[in-house]
Amino acid sequence: MALVTGVVATVVYGLLASRWPAATPRAFLVLGVGLAISLSLAAAVARPAAGLGGLAQRPPGSGDPAAAFASRLEQRLPGWMERYGVPGVAVALVDDAEVVWAEAFGYADAERRRGLGVDALFRVESISKSVSAWGVMKLVERGRVGLDDPVLAHLDAGTHPELAGLGPEVTVARLLTNSAGLPLGPIGEEYAPGAALPSLGEFLAREARLVAEPGTRFMYSNVGYALLELLVEEVTGRDFADYMRDEVLLPLGMRDSTFAWDDAHGAAMPTGYDLRGSPVAPYLYPARASGGLLATVEDVGRFVAASVSEPGAADAWRLEPESVRELQRPRVPVAGLFGFVADGYAAGHFVEELQGGRRAVWHGGQGHGWMSHFHAVPEAGVGIVILTNSQRSWPLMAEVLDDWARWHGLGRVGMSAITTAAVALRVLAGASAVAVMWLLLRTAIGLATGARRWEPFSRAHLRSRAVRVALGMAGSAALAWAAFQPYLFVSSVFPDLVGSAAASFAALAAALIVSALFPPRRAASWSGSGASRLAGSDPAPGYGRA
Repeated sequence: MALVTGVVATVVYGLLASRWPAATPRAFLVLGVGLAISLSLAAAVARPAAGLGGLAQRPPGSGDPAAAFASRLEQRLPGWMERYGVPGVAVALVDDAEVVWAEAFGYADAERRRGLGVDALFRVESISKSVSAWGVMKLVERGRVGLDDPVLAHLDAGTHPELAGLGPEVTVARLLTNSAGLPLGPIGEEYAPGAALPSLGEFLAREARLVAEPGTRFMYSNVGYALLELLVEEVTGRDFADYMRDEVLLPLGMRDSTFAWDDAHGAAMPTGYDLRGSPVAPYLYPARASGGLLATVEDVGRFVAASVSEPGAADAWRLEPESVRELQRPRVPVAGLFGFVADGYAAGHFVEELQGGRRAVWHGGQGHGWMSHFHAVPEAGVGIVILTNSQRSWPLMAEVLDDWARWHGLGRVGMSAITTAAVALRVLAGASAVAVMWLLLRTAIGLATGARRWEPFSRAHLRSRAVRVALGMAGSAALAWAAFQPYLFVSSVFPDLVGSAAASFAALAAALIVSALFPPRRAASWSGSGASRLAGSDPAPGYGRA
């Protein structure tokens, strides 16, 4: 990059010096710095993706497609981990409704170089909602709860008077489908193990309130699933973690997973890492149904396998096929950011329509230092689970999911939008770098020819200059604000790109301001009268005055 910058700057310098020999060194300094910044930024944002290879395609005649894809993944995943700065990843593949392969890559603890194993217990965050929905559906099958029942019909009004304002329209089904009109809930409310936590009732008394009319639209809500947790406890008379262990986790073979924290878990779990790559200490939430499940990658794979089993495979410990279909039936269309990656929401599952009329169900999770995702296609009996100990994992998961979907002939999945958006951001940041080069080049040539000079308070082109200064200052202020935020959604989606893109936009903001501070003295071509005065001679033949 330095060599390219030097060559370009030397060529441009030679052209300018030969045309305007009396140009001031300051103009060439501005030009040189501008070229160095612009070309460096352009190179940074245009860096190609690591290890992309060709599109995933199942090799003809492969006897074991899952094994062949696993081999492909083993070759490509380490490159993605290095590119996105993800220390540890565990992946499980489901084929023909069975977990056929699971493997762990990288480190459970990057500082101590402790390797990650498939038996590692992860915070799976919002995948908890899918598993919790399975537990609620067990109560529905047994007739203890109805999907259309008002949740208040199953809660002790005397114990929870603060919930009376929710009304009869907040039903079990609407809570399961995030359409009950309840808020998202607090982000970052974490408690160290052993610290005093608010009780579930105290948490709901503070957070459970209507912010939209129930049943009118999708509103992702951790509070809604906390209310379902209370429902389970009130109806069964048992602790939520105990009920889920006996009725869901153990029957599905998820023997290493739990909703109950034990100090031994903290010592054995991988270390989570935030967006900056800093380690995150273990923590707990006040509620568990929305994001409190601790699970291994194979256990989540077993849950996915049960979710894609053929109809008629039910037995005493598994949900009836109709109940599974009910969990996966889209009830609410999704919009906003969720609308880019899903078509609707079912009961604890996002839903998307794939090419060929197939339907995928999935859920992901993000917490402080952790990310998770599963994707399943019930009709095909296939699924994939990805668990990581880093908040920088969204683009990595998008790469893996896109590869997996193409391998199975499913086309592009919704999460592929992250990869597309990354390309768009690279193009935008690259265009910004080019604009920086153009603005600084124009300013430098104007200084060299005498057509521009330091006149910040000049009235020449005042309106356009004021707009440039306003845009530059607004952009600078926005970037400064973003730099001091503890968490930004865009940073987790584009962890490898956001730094160079921000630098490109910051340079553009500065270039806009600088170009406005050196206004043109009058409308003139670069090689008009200003150049002739600078050189002390008439304009060269063929170069007219402006």
